[in-house]
Amino acid sequence: MKTICLYFELHLLNHLRRYRFFDIGTDHYYYDDYENERSAQQLVDASYRPALNTLHAMLEQYPDVFSVAFSLSGIGIEQLEQYAPDIIEKLQAMNATGRVEFLAEPYSHGLASLIAPDSFAAEVKRQSDKIYELFGQRPSVLRNSSLIYDDEIGRHIARMGFKGVITEGAKHVLGWRSPHFVYHCPSAPKLHLLLRDYIFSDDISLRFSNPQWEGYPLLADRFMQRIAQLPDEEKVVNIFMNLSAIGVAQPLSSHITDFLQALPQYAAENDIRFATPSEVISENPSVGPLAIPEAISWLDEERDLSPFLGNTMQREAFDKLYSVAERVQIANDPHINEDWVYLQASDNFRFMSTKNVIVDEQRYIYSDPFDAFTNYMNILGDFLRRVQALYPDDIDNEELNSLLTTIRNQGDEIEQKNRTISRLQAKVTKLRNTKSKKEE
Repeated sequence: MKTICLYFELHLLNHLRRYRFFDIGTDHYYYDDYENERSAQQLVDASYRPALNTLHAMLEQYPDVFSVAFSLSGIGIEQLEQYAPDIIEKLQAMNATGRVEFLAEPYSHGLASLIAPDSFAAEVKRQSDKIYELFGQRPSVLRNSSLIYDDEIGRHIARMGFKGVITEGAKHVLGWRSPHFVYHCPSAPKLHLLLRDYIFSDDISLRFSNPQWEGYPLLADRFMQRIAQLPDEEKVVNIFMNLSAIGVAQPLSSHITDFLQALPQYAAENDIRFATPSEVISENPSVGPLAIPEAISWLDEERDLSPFLGNTMQREAFDKLYSVAERVQIANDPHINEDWVYLQASDNFRFMSTKNVIVDEQRYIYSDPFDAFTNYMNILGDFLRRVQALYPDDIDNEELNSLLTTIRNQGDEIEQKNRTISRLQAKVTKLRNTKSKKEE
């Protein structure tokens, strides 16, 4: 029997506002609240609500066949909680069926895994804690932002205790091998790799409504027959995409939800089932190690980091931002931490890309990549000045860590003394009350 592992990503932007050079040092609020609300409502109405309603109906109609997985960025969760709480409630209702898995990912949907492993681990923990708070699941499988992965990232993920990671089935990595098997990280054999089949995935997410495509129209029965006709030994087909593919990339008028809803029926007819990522890992042993020495992602034909770090503007912004990663983590200032999360989001770097991409990218307030770079660097300039003002460069990280530890220890001592004083005051009050009663 063949197995389909179906997974959707939910991530919403936290839009940066137009920030001028003259705002540096005077205005520390970087976000466009109006655009955040407008774009969130638009995305939810066009995609998330109808897509999740369809998937929920599939879970209820096909309890023995269908299951699905989701990955929500921390930024995405924040936006949904604020602007569309019914989407969180819908996901909770779907979770109650017992056939939904939620994955771990960096809270910021950022690029820390490439340069700051401690920040990466802290973000994953924060997002995993939020998933547990909302859905009662402790994720055991991780997907990095845009499926970014290499062997070094795999080692970090394994040390964090995950049993599996989802990444791209890039042709230049697989060579003659198929994405329809489970592999493992060479230096961490217990970390299993699930590889996205970009052909089956993109047939739905990119090509479904294109009448010029040779596979148009894509019908559910033909789609399942293609999977059933794969070689017998190829048991797993990983179909991963953004949830926004349903309703945005592929409009509802294309009958994309009808196509989805028909998949479980034709899967059953072709002896195919759906399974969550953790189920796939548990039921399918690794066929061998898969070395990925250079980082890959699921974006563009190259499946590499060029959409984020492909030009000098992106690399300069990236290097300047992560130059303070250790200091931000050591300092642990709440206001700095909040902006640190939002400034890391990979979308900020993608808007600076000068590449010709497969999928047209909206740039929102930006007229071109250079405009995006200028605006981001103005904001980053103010952010770095705030970090510098709190923790000057002439204090090295080791000294800063020692100083902050001393301050925190002193705070703990003061808190302990205050508790002791409160207990003694309560005891004195009790003795006085007892004495008063005896005198009466």
